[in-house]
Amino acid sequence: MSSRLFVSFSAFAALAIAPVFAQNSAASKPAPKAAASKSAIPRLADGHPDFQGIWTNATITPMTRPGVFKDKPTVSEAEATKYEQSDAASIAAQDGASDGPLIAAAGSSGTGGYNALFIDRGTQLARVDGQIRTSLVVDPPNGQVPAMTEAARKRMSGAMRNFNNYDSVHNRPTSERCLIGFGSTSGPPMMPVLYNNTYEIVQTPDAVMIMVEMVHDVRVVRMNSQHDSSAIEKWLGDSIGHWEGDTLVIETTNVRADNRFRGMSDHGKVIERLQRIDKDTILYRATIDDPDTYEKPWTVEFPFRAAAGPVYEYACHEGNYAMTDIMGGARQMEKKAPATKK
Repeated sequence: MSSRLFVSFSAFAALAIAPVFAQNSAASKPAPKAAASKSAIPRLADGHPDFQGIWTNATITPMTRPGVFKDKPTVSEAEATKYEQSDAASIAAQDGASDGPLIAAAGSSGTGGYNALFIDRGTQLARVDGQIRTSLVVDPPNGQVPAMTEAARKRMSGAMRNFNNYDSVHNRPTSERCLIGFGSTSGPPMMPVLYNNTYEIVQTPDAVMIMVEMVHDVRVVRMNSQHDSSAIEKWLGDSIGHWEGDTLVIETTNVRADNRFRGMSDHGKVIERLQRIDKDTILYRATIDDPDTYEKPWTVEFPFRAAAGPVYEYACHEGNYAMTDIMGGARQMEKKAPATKK
């Protein structure tokens, strides 16, 4: 959780959702089978697709393809059912436990901070175009995130060292401080996380507003505009949108360093594509393009499905004793530590 960096590299990232298309899918191209007939999707008065409404991207599809599926980008209904039942059984078995792989994956670091009540990732693997996907990563075709550059690995090492700093509240991750949702739930890219995977979209010709249930983050996409100066960094970056036919394309740069996705550099950008497939589905596709961090661009893809509303306020700090407990615990550990010889 040290920025979204820590959460993304922990086992918790495996709880996110995903898909994989054909073996030759390219990061820069939209999904080939996703186009809907022009008459099948809701439209605004200006003729553009209407994305307004309440949506969820919850799913148990992992971020990267797990070993159980090896080289299978898609699986049968029978294979999916077996995986889904195993996931449900694992949650049930650990409900109320104080430790275990699920608890660690949930970001509790073995403290038992979450129980099954908090886990709301849905119950199914992601379905796209009738295919059941086994990973969030679409490109590369192996369903894995490309290797990091040497410079990025050094950046990551420094960030992880800083994560273990308990000297001040200001050293703690943004999600612990309830400033921004964890796991890149607000984007970019907008990833499914442990719970609160609900979004509300409001659309005008000049802007698209995306309100996220988690920590009630709000993204505002300015349409047909220019990026602000790179000196101006924003919590969720500077998002500029335009239309490519019926596809809403959003390019985001200038994300604050403490909220960048998976260790991205200040030169990185995320390109998102949203397609309204039918009245109940938006196909979401995001490409991470950052030569300073990854050896090549990579892409994730998954559906947003229509959901019942309303989106309730997420009051992260009400009754939240995490920060005082974390700081107090660190001070007690310091008292018990052996005295350092000078």
